[in-house]
Amino acid sequence: MADVKLNHIKKSYGKVDVLHGIDLDIKHGEFVVLVGASGCGKSTLLRLIAGLEEITAGELIIDNKVVNHLDPARRGIAMVFQSYALYPHMSVFKNMAFGLKIAGQGKRAIREKVEEAARILQIDHLLDRLPRELSGGQRQRVAIGRAIVRDPNVFLFDEPLSNLDAALRVQTRVEIGKLHKDLGATIIYVTHDQVEAMTLGDKIVVMNAGRIEQCGSPLELYRYPQTQFVAGFIGSPKMNFIQGTVDQVATEYLALTLKDGAQVKAYVDTSEVQKGQQVTVGIRPEHLFEGRDLASSLTGEVKLVEHLGEVTYIYMNLADGTEVVVRGEGESEIRVGDKLEASFAPESVHVFNMNGKAMPKVRRSTEIPVDNPAIMTASQA
Repeated sequence: MADVKLNHIKKSYGKVDVLHGIDLDIKHGEFVVLVGASGCGKSTLLRLIAGLEEITAGELIIDNKVVNHLDPARRGIAMVFQSYALYPHMSVFKNMAFGLKIAGQGKRAIREKVEEAARILQIDHLLDRLPRELSGGQRQRVAIGRAIVRDPNVFLFDEPLSNLDAALRVQTRVEIGKLHKDLGATIIYVTHDQVEAMTLGDKIVVMNAGRIEQCGSPLELYRYPQTQFVAGFIGSPKMNFIQGTVDQVATEYLALTLKDGAQVKAYVDTSEVQKGQQVTVGIRPEHLFEGRDLASSLTGEVKLVEHLGEVTYIYMNLADGTEVVVRGEGESEIRVGDKLEASFAPESVHVFNMNGKAMPKVRRSTEIPVDNPAIMTASQA
């Protein structure tokens, strides 16, 4: 079983600490996505798992063996990089077979493995071509095929789609998702694109400044972010944040006044909240609706309208100047300069203290349904 366990992994370059004690359990067959802003340490962590960087402190266990001091070739991993790194003078077949040939495998075994991987990736008709005769998506599939033929315990992907155009990114993302289901492999995947993370991952690990901010399923992170950082990172467009003050502390909810004067309720854990406390209120664009059909509302002046066909994104400024994004209907006739009232349900409101920590939401039976954010954002990939 190709479980991967990271016990308090640290990485330093001289006096500069890059990773500050990473603890993570990855079960056999899981698709785990490391996501975060540039410089958060996700690619460094992947390179430590691959053996391309030396671990400063902590324990890395793969398949029940401590592998800190094992060479990359002995760790049972295969890595797919951002760049394709194909040999330009070799055919697709020879590129995929090269590692097996170096390992001393027989010609018949090599051919069987390469042809099987090519069939899975639907590039079996390209085996005689050179890399320059392939599209970007086809080259990336060859790079993935080169990893598959090694039959590794763990696949590592380091932003493999970042060099592709928008259409190929979506297509290849779907292919990687299908590949995971076909192989049942353990995959650790690094990206800065939260749409990739939401659509591919069984588990998402959100990293921030060398630490794990939160780890969980895509919908868990979307619905119940533990910090303001995670709330703003997961979801597209990102969550709206508005400053507010606590007016009333009840057993299951807070009564709040927002900076622009709007009165709202939020169903959150109130055990550590005091009246008069300054907080940040979070509302996702897809939970705001044109009109006053729900319990609370925000009013502002429309500054920008983005018509995307199936959806319209409306950017408006509240009375205090705070910008808020509303996810409207595709046929919305709203225009720049219009006054817009956008309503929302109290169950959709998130509240964060001034340190950015979320006040846990009270999970009520009447909680509003939330669509899969991966579906909602896929068109923007």
